[in-house]
Formats: sequence, structure tokens, C-alpha cells
Amino acid sequence: MDRRQMTLMLSEKEMSLLDQLAERRGMSKTALVRQALRLYQSVTERIESGEKVFVERPSTKEKTELMVL
Repeated sequence: MDRRQMTLMLSEKEMSLLDQLAERRGMSKTALVRQALRLYQSVTERIESGEKVFVERPSTKEKTELMVL
């Protein structure tokens, strides 16, 4: 697999969030960003094909549609 490098400038708040999420998931920040890209691609493809994506609260079965801007 060919790889290319990029520099990503984040605000202090964004970097803090990235640090927290990586720590909680037990993964590197790079791995977290890669996973986030794959998730965003999957959600985008589903929405573009006319599907809807929902998040469900287990305790009440309440569903909220996930919106991608």
C-alpha cells in the first residue's frame, strides 16, 4: 500500500478531543483518524444511496437520525 504524509493543524480543543478519544479506545491518534475516515466514508455512502442512519438509545429504543453536514 502506498502511503502519503500530511500535516493536520488542530485547535487545542480538537487536539484534546483526539487525545481523549484515542486514550478511551486504546489506539493511536493516527489509527483513530483512519478509523474515523472509514466510518465517515461508510455513513456518507449509505446516505448518498438513499439510506438513513440512526442511533438508538437502548433503554427506551428511541431512535435519532444521524445527520451528516
